[in-house]
Amino acid sequence: MFRLHDASKRYRHKEGEVVALQPTTLEILPGEFVAVIGPSGSGKTTLLSMLGGMLAPSSGKVWLDGQSLYDATVAQRARMRQQKLGFVFQTFNLIPYLSALENVQVPLMLNGRCSAEQHERLMALLTRVGLELRVHHKPSELSIGQQQRVALARTLANDPAVILADEPTGNLDPETREQVLQFLEELHREGRTVVVVTHDPATASRATRVIKLRDGAVVSDSAAQLLQVA
Repeated sequence: MFRLHDASKRYRHKEGEVVALQPTTLEILPGEFVAVIGPSGSGKTTLLSMLGGMLAPSSGKVWLDGQSLYDATVAQRARMRQQKLGFVFQTFNLIPYLSALENVQVPLMLNGRCSAEQHERLMALLTRVGLELRVHHKPSELSIGQQQRVALARTLANDPAVILADEPTGNLDPETREQVLQFLEELHREGRTVVVVTHDPATASRATRVIKLRDGAVVSDSAAQLLQVA
């Protein structure tokens, strides 16, 4: 699924160079549920952005299903994201003037799906997240938890094999956080690869593999530790 070889990210500014991610080599297999943890500034979001084809490494390589993400053209990389990846963000990134139905529709429109197929898929997705009675509500008319569920439905619009989530439970109350975590577990049971960046130990505990970063470097990987024990 994902493979990184000596992938790093450095930023240069007037005061010098900042290393956001030190040279990192790791592999994420199809169907894994991975939590990436670490303190603020440890490189979590940098790593997730590289996996998502949104941030080119300063050095090294990143592969998705055997294809080098950053040797591809911008258009090719956009198609890979559209066809294989679904994103969940802490800030939801919903379009404020669109209804829940229309927000979920956006990825399908970009993929050129016909109207009849769109409507059937949209209703199924919104029903799955318990919002079948809120389809015409705009984000401002929904609770924070409902907005996150709209974002989750939108993530699934193109039936991605991979879900990349950046602090998906960060703004949620305990009850809604549990609903989102159960939903991610359900997606994992369906065979999707799930990668979640989180600072929350309770969220990380739901994953089957935990990668810990500190100062831009992987300091522990539960999958590697299990291999060592075996």
